[in-house]
This record gives sequence, structure tokens and C-alpha cells, in this order.
Amino acid sequence: MDLTAESAEFAEKAENRISGIVLDAAIAVHTAIGPGLLESAYEACLAYELVSRGLKIQAQVPLPITYRTVKIDAAYRLDLVVEDLVIVEIKAVERLSPIHDAQLLSYLSSVESGWVYSSTSTFCV
Repeated sequence: MDLTAESAEFAEKAENRISGIVLDAAIAVHTAIGPGLLESAYEACLAYELVSRGLKIQAQVPLPITYRTVKIDAAYRLDLVVEDLVIVEIKAVERLSPIHDAQLLSYLSSVESGWVYSSTSTFCV
């Protein structure tokens, strides 16, 4: 196995490990507080849960886009970025719709893996 393949395999294992921790933390938050709160409440609780599990998180991370030749800094905001690898997009909705998947797919150009978390379900994209 060459160094590039070995590095890719290591990164994939790290991403899978982090994704598993994120999913477990999301389930813990949902079990503790249930549905019906604002997205900001779930974000704060999930951020706390992830930090308490030893992960580095960033909240409300601006994600710029380029429109024509202009860089627009405030185009998107990522709810949580975990270990610079996983985006967590939080939705306080009864059910996820295709627009939620499209939103996360737009974000994925900046990191490797993403989760859409709602107070009723969690999906990986």
C-alpha cells in the first residue's frame, strides 16, 4: 500500500469514527430532550455533548461561495463542523425534505462527510 492510499484509509477510518460519535451524541441529545425545541437548542446541546466526548467543534461556521468573480463570505452558515471533517446540519422539523439534502450537498465541498439531524430523525448524506 502506498503512502497516499494509506493516508486515505487513515482519514476514512477517522471520519467513520467521528461520524459514529456524532450519531451517538445526536441520539443522546434526542433521548434527553426530545422533539419540539428550536434548532439553536439542539445545536447547543449537541455541541456540548460532542465537546464532552473530546471532539473539536466549530459552530455557525461561515462558508463562502463565489458568484461570478465575487467571493461572498456570508452565503452559508454550517451549524456544526466536527474535527474539520464532518458537517452537522440541524433541522427542527417534523420530517426532512429533499431541500434539506440539497442544502447539505451544497456544503460538502468543504468537508468529507455530513449529517442532517432533525429532532425526529437523523440521516447521513
